[in-house]
Amino acid sequence: MKHKRIVDLVVLSDLHLGTFGCHAKELLDYLKSVKPRLLILNGDIIDMWNFRKRYFPKSHLKVLKRIITLAQQGTEVVYITGNHDEMLRRFADMDLGLLKLRNAYSAELGGERVWFFHGDVFDASIQNAKWLAKLGGWSYDALIWLNRWINLFLEKMGREKFSLSKKVKDSVKKAVSFVHDFEVAAAEWALARDYHRVVCGHIHQPQIRTIETKNGSILYMNSGDWVENCTALEYHNKSWSLYTHAHIESFREETDEKVDAHPSELVRLILGSDLSGVGKSPKPSKTKKGALPKSA
Repeated sequence: MKHKRIVDLVVLSDLHLGTFGCHAKELLDYLKSVKPRLLILNGDIIDMWNFRKRYFPKSHLKVLKRIITLAQQGTEVVYITGNHDEMLRRFADMDLGLLKLRNAYSAELGGERVWFFHGDVFDASIQNAKWLAKLGGWSYDALIWLNRWINLFLEKMGREKFSLSKKVKDSVKKAVSFVHDFEVAAAEWALARDYHRVVCGHIHQPQIRTIETKNGSILYMNSGDWVENCTALEYHNKSWSLYTHAHIESFREETDEKVDAHPSELVRLILGSDLSGVGKSPKPSKTKKGALPKSA
């Protein structure tokens, strides 16, 4: 049995389960290597924008089952909604099954107030033109799929792999400016509410950096994604670090049996509860909001 690292807190975001780009097998390896006291899923976990394709391999289902197993073994799991799993937002602030479902989450870690949220509220394309954002999401998924095949060809030719999406983003000034503006907006928002740390997802840009504003400085963190970067944020012994998965396999078209899944079925699986009629009498949380649970 492999040794599992004990970690106080793990933050994952932008898994995009249900898309071609998700590195589900690598993600499962990571989840099997750690035993967090608190696991925060910071949005875009199940990609509900792309379910028309009925693409949900068993490797993706295993990730959900692993999360459930962690919860059964004593890990507190908080699911923060994102734009790709926004259908869950009407059920937020409830404890359903093994998970706490939230639109945002606050915690006090090492005497410092930390604010966790996905971050799509700062994305104008999502707030003002959702159809355009969805079109961009589908285009991004297609770009990642194409990039995987290109890298497979390059690997066979003995050439170095590269990220087509990163190349596009790095070469477009508006994309670079968007990332910077997003980070500053998140920092300013958290500072205005007296937080010491702010943790986001959404932009697929893993980061830990101090941002200086006219109202002070704050540590901004982004957990990245499991489409391009395969990263997670970890907090242990009062210290933050960015985990990057060392080995990312080249793309292989999924050959295992597909799961003809519907979003509601997956929601019931991960929440461990039937959502019909939810909203009438939410179950209050027995754990103090924001506090790390006692070690199992």
